[in-house]
Amino acid sequence: MERGNWSIKALEELIYIDSLDSYEKASGLVRWNEKYLTETKITDFELSNEDFKILYELFYKNINFLKEHKEKTRKDMVENRKLRKFLNN
Repeated sequence: MERGNWSIKALEELIYIDSLDSYEKASGLVRWNEKYLTETKITDFELSNEDFKILYELFYKNINFLKEHKEKTRKDMVENRKLRKFLNN
């Protein structure tokens, strides 16, 4: 049952992280991944079918979020470099 409690806790944390604003969400997802997926696979979670469905939906939704966040951050960095270059001239 300990494994089941661990799995439920992981799902609850992922649901909470999904509700955060973008920068907090991105760093929260990285921490969640390091905590729950470095030693285990997502298929090792012991959840009901409904909870697994929620976990998978959130997991893939947040993968897409991270891709978009990465691109937005890259664009922001390019803009900052341009602004810094302009201000230094």
